[in-house]
Amino acid sequence: MNVHITRRNILLWLITLTVIWFANLEYRTLIKPDEGRYAEIPREMVASGDWVTPRLNDLKYFEKPPLQYWATATAYTVFGEHQWTSRLWTGLTGFAGLFLVWFAGLRLFGRQAAGFSVMLLSSSMLYVLMGHINTLDMGVTFFITLGIVALLLGQNETDITKQRNWMLLAWAGMALAVLSKGLMGIILPGTAVLIYCFVQRNFTVLKRMHWSMGGAVFLLITMPWFYQVMQANPEFFDRFFIYEHYTRFTTKDLGRYQPWYYFVPILIAGALPWTLLMFDTLLRSALARPISNSYTGNTFNPSRFLLIWIVFIYVFFSVSGSKLPSYLLPMFPAMALLMGERLVFMRSRDLFWQVVIIVPVAMVFLVLAINVAKFADTPNQIALYPHYRIWLVTASLIWLAGLVAGLILLWRQKKTTAVVVISLAAVLCAQIGVSGYNSVARERSAKHIAEAIRAQVHTGIPFYSVLTYEQTLPFYLKRTFTLVQYQDEMGFGIKQEPNRWIPTLEAFAPVWAAQTEALAIMQVPVYRQLQQLGLKMQIIFQDTQHIVVKKL
Repeated sequence: MNVHITRRNILLWLITLTVIWFANLEYRTLIKPDEGRYAEIPREMVASGDWVTPRLNDLKYFEKPPLQYWATATAYTVFGEHQWTSRLWTGLTGFAGLFLVWFAGLRLFGRQAAGFSVMLLSSSMLYVLMGHINTLDMGVTFFITLGIVALLLGQNETDITKQRNWMLLAWAGMALAVLSKGLMGIILPGTAVLIYCFVQRNFTVLKRMHWSMGGAVFLLITMPWFYQVMQANPEFFDRFFIYEHYTRFTTKDLGRYQPWYYFVPILIAGALPWTLLMFDTLLRSALARPISNSYTGNTFNPSRFLLIWIVFIYVFFSVSGSKLPSYLLPMFPAMALLMGERLVFMRSRDLFWQVVIIVPVAMVFLVLAINVAKFADTPNQIALYPHYRIWLVTASLIWLAGLVAGLILLWRQKKTTAVVVISLAAVLCAQIGVSGYNSVARERSAKHIAEAIRAQVHTGIPFYSVLTYEQTLPFYLKRTFTLVQYQDEMGFGIKQEPNRWIPTLEAFAPVWAAQTEALAIMQVPVYRQLQQLGLKMQIIFQDTQHIVVKKL
């Protein structure tokens, strides 16, 4: 007999998931570049008291809006500056996204579909991983999903007051998405609505947007910060609106260019263990085959809008000149809703054949985990990768065991129980794999450097970062650096305040000589260059990648 998704069952499942979801936020060391950057910017906000102008290494940094910075700075203020508080916003918005999907699925497709949708989303590999890595993508995904969910429910509402309230929430969600990661927060949902109107030949959606009040809500949320930051920084408009939105999308300026098929393996791997179910659902939806009898014939078709949103997001970022795996994240809540609806009416044996194909994938993961040391290229990796093996092997075995157990349950017609087992195994696999990365994080983190030199880094001592910038070190040392012959993403800030850096090694030499005491960090090969310039230095830390020196 199959187990139905009741309130009690979903509550027990969510309690279990909550423990798994939040258990490792503090355990892992921050890694560069994103985790260091997005932990440091809010730290500098707290330290300076300036919550209007974002700064990285005390240089103006206008790549993204401030909502996540504010949230993290608030967490620092209340709970202290820790690894877990730096990741808290990402973890919370990822977890809250599950409740959004549950609520939307409940209202649109019923309790069973809602339960399945939550389990599918919470165990999709890309969603789980991005819910535990400190980037901006999970936050913007949550607020875009909030806007879409409110749109779906509002467009299906016949009561004009309730419809207006839902649409105001949709506008608020888009506004908060804009404050999370920029204009994509309104451009992407807005374009999807227009595409829906043309595909369905139904423009009544536009009449139910409540433009006047909705626009007022949107501006009330977004404009105060944009006004203040442009008043304080006249250069903001060109950098943020022109460069960050137009130039980045249309050019290869950031070096993130990838071919059009870049997202194919990302999508396939990111949807595991539900990849086959995803393709089955999308194909059926695209062919307009009814996948449930829950659609009532309302003039607005939520399933069709979700499909359009998924396809549009994929195509939009595929043609972009800048690509990262996390850009697909806004697709996943919508996919989970459609897949949850499909799963309600899917026979256990049909799901069995879609899951059984994933078992060889899990076995390949296991083989790769056993042999992870063979992928080491550098001396540092050769020393560290064997320590990662036990974590990856454990994660792979749990995933494989969950798949096998789920297949047995599916063969016995226990579909719901099978989905629960497979989902929990996938979440555990992802979390153990992510946690295990801590055993090799030294290669991409400066925490060990900070611990080794902390006693010699006192207030007021100049600290130079020569031909490099280790993104995680400022957070762990609670201070910024003077850059020497290095710009990278801080080039814009340096142009605005050129007195905050030293452009060449030759210019650095007399500055170093004039100091009574000073520290500098560099990559190992640079030390020889400084010796040739006659700098008087004593090594106080050295590993295979970095050297830290003090003035003699």
